Formats: sequence, structure tokens, C-alpha cells
Amino acid sequence: MQQHSRLATVRRLPMRLIAAIAGRFRRLWSLRPVRIVGKTAAVGFILVVLLVAGVNACIVFGTSGHRFDTLDELPAAPAAESGAPYQAVIVLGARVWRDGSPSDILRDRLVTGLDVYRSGRAGKIIVSGDHGRQSYDEVNAMRLWLMEAGVPAEDIFMDHAGFNTYDSMLRASRIFGVRRAVVITQDFHLPRAVWLAQQAGIEAIGLKADRHRYRKEHWNNFRESLARVKAAVDVASGRDPKYLGPAIAIEGDGRQTWDNVAQTSPQ
Repeated sequence: MQQHSRLATVRRLPMRLIAAIAGRFRRLWSLRPVRIVGKTAAVGFILVVLLVAGVNACIVFGTSGHRFDTLDELPAAPAAESGAPYQAVIVLGARVWRDGSPSDILRDRLVTGLDVYRSGRAGKIIVSGDHGRQSYDEVNAMRLWLMEAGVPAEDIFMDHAGFNTYDSMLRASRIFGVRRAVVITQDFHLPRAVWLAQQAGIEAIGLKADRHRYRKEHWNNFRESLARVKAAVDVASGRDPKYLGPAIAIEGDGRQTWDNVAQTSPQ
């Protein structure tokens, strides 16, 4: 009886061994997709990091010779018919408070743009920002600030659909016919703004508007690194701005661009 039991056990050994090996393989196979996914994710992450770093390097270093810290550093440009070296200063919009007053970032941009205009380096000012709804209006806030500072109404052009930097630069080129401009924004944003202006066919230089320390500077720098990648994708796609419109020559009267709010306000 014991011998029979031993023989039965011996006979079952190959099956047990096969079952054990099969179980082992099943466990390994169940791990294999996880390992593949893990490796794929790791490779994907490395590629994304390289892409972000490469795009940022191209934009930052590619515009380094076109960005300046002070007004005195701005280079001369071929004189236009208006007598100003650059056709326009492009002041990019930023946060406006509920009472219509500009945030610190926007005020610094306006002050810097005004300095360029007063220096005679540009004959017109384009204020480009978000005016996509009645309850929020960056461009009229900028217009009012500049007019209170003494800028003639006819020299202020309003871009109501500058929802992002890409749209602002394409609209400056296609609608206003700008070919030479000084772009005004903060240092973290300036490389992308100048690069997008150049991609839109504008001979652009940039002047940084940093006059204060701003909140969330680290966050701004991180977000900007991703925004540069989006800018490159936008340029590669060749997409149109959200809104275009009829041509309005930058050499003309800026009041052609005013909306009902601007036209009914004191000038």
C-alpha cells in the first residue's frame, strides 16, 4: 500500500513540476506588462523632459540678443516714415482688478511702454489683452491709464482679442501691419513674447518691465517653461488667432480700434 502510494506520488511529480513551472510563468507574465509599461513611462518621461528643455533652450537662447534690461540699451532701427525707429510698442495685458485698476505686473508694463513711447523710439502703442466679456476688460484699463499719463488718444491702438501671446502677435502683424516693434512684458515672459513676434513676421525686440518683486515668481517660471512648448506647437500648427478682422494700419488713428466703452468715455 505504501509502495503504491509512493509510485502514485512519483508519477504525479512531473505534473506538479509542470504546474509549478506554469504557475511561475503565469506570475512572470503578469509582471511583464507592468514592466513594459514602466519602461515605456520612463522613456516617455525622459523624452518629455528633453522636449521641454530643448524648446526652452531654443526660445531663450534664440532671443537673447533681442531682449534688453533698460531703455538705454535698446538698439536703433531703420527710421520709419513717421520718424520713429519702431512702428509700435506692444504692451501685453495682464490682470486687472475689479475696480478697473491694473495689477502691479500690468502697471509695470504700462510704465515701461510709456517710457519707450516718450523716448521717441516708437510712434504708437498697442495695448493687447483680454476683453472677451463685458465684465472683464484689460484693454480699456490700459487705455485709460495711458491717457491719464498724457498719451494722445490717436496713438493708442486697442487689441480686444489678445487672449494669449500667440494671438496678440499674429493680430499685431496681420491686422495692424506691424513690422517693427518693441515688446513689453516681464523678464520671465519676454523670450516667448519676442520669439512669437518674430515668428509672426515682426522685427521685434523686447524690453523687460520688472520694476518689483512679484508674487508666485517660481510658479510663473515653471508655468512659462510649459507655455513655451505650447507656443512652439501653435507656431508649428500654423493655427489662426481666435479672432481676426479688417486691417487697420498702425500709421493711422488708434481711435478706429476703440469700442463703445472707449468712445463714450472722456478723451
